[in-house]
Amino acid sequence: MSEPPDMLDGARVLAWAWSGDAPFGVVPAGDTAIAIHGLAIGRYPGATTVYRFACDRAWVVQQDAPYADVDTAKRALPKQYVGNVAIVWRERPA
Repeated sequence: MSEPPDMLDGARVLAWAWSGDAPFGVVPAGDTAIAIHGLAIGRYPGATTVYRFACDRAWVVQQDAPYADVDTAKRALPKQYVGNVAIVWRERPA
């Protein structure tokens, strides 16, 4: 299992999930697609919202989206990430 760094794009990681060998899904990138193996939820310093990050195998952020809270970010997954690999969220200690 690959754990994310403590920070992604300057946001502190609060929760994360790793897909293993098979990706959760893919993100279109021009004529190709980038496999998404890591999902993370983070909060920027001083922010009240959180962001869900979709990351490649090296935890490089490929997409992000803002949400009001962690639970909403976990539930509001795009269809491209649902059903491919089970998403098991792990909480990062505060």
